[in-house]
Amino acid sequence: MNLELIEKSITIDAPAEKVWEVLFTQELNKIWFAEFSQGTQAYTDWQVGSKVVFKDDSESGIFGRIIVNKLHEEMVIEYDGMIMNGKEDFDSEDAKSMKGVKETYKLKGDGPQTRLDVTVDMDPEYFEMMSESWDRALDIIRELAEKK
Repeated sequence: MNLELIEKSITIDAPAEKVWEVLFTQELNKIWFAEFSQGTQAYTDWQVGSKVVFKDDSESGIFGRIIVNKLHEEMVIEYDGMIMNGKEDFDSEDAKSMKGVKETYKLKGDGPQTRLDVTVDMDPEYFEMMSESWDRALDIIRELAEKK
């Protein structure tokens, strides 16, 4: 399958540590995850090699593993399949299309500001919808990180 790459960047008036907290702390990330699917939460310890499950209120989502975690700098997730009705799916066409898909977060701090770059491999069928969701999510990430 040919994937397209969603590439998004935003400058946030907050240090990298604060942006990282918004990205990877459950009480904060579930706020911006809602831009993708209501009630989505991450189930993981965010350590390299650990499983990560993103699941919404309908018990649907995606799962994979953490392949890079450089504190306050970079996080990379590689997906393995889908979750349907609370069960892991490796075999459907949708699940197979997720195999090997990567989602990357890079933070570059410069004093009181941080540039956040997000890249996500995406099925062309969902590219426009997910790109728009990422635009909204990044605005929320910025708002949360810039709160004093």
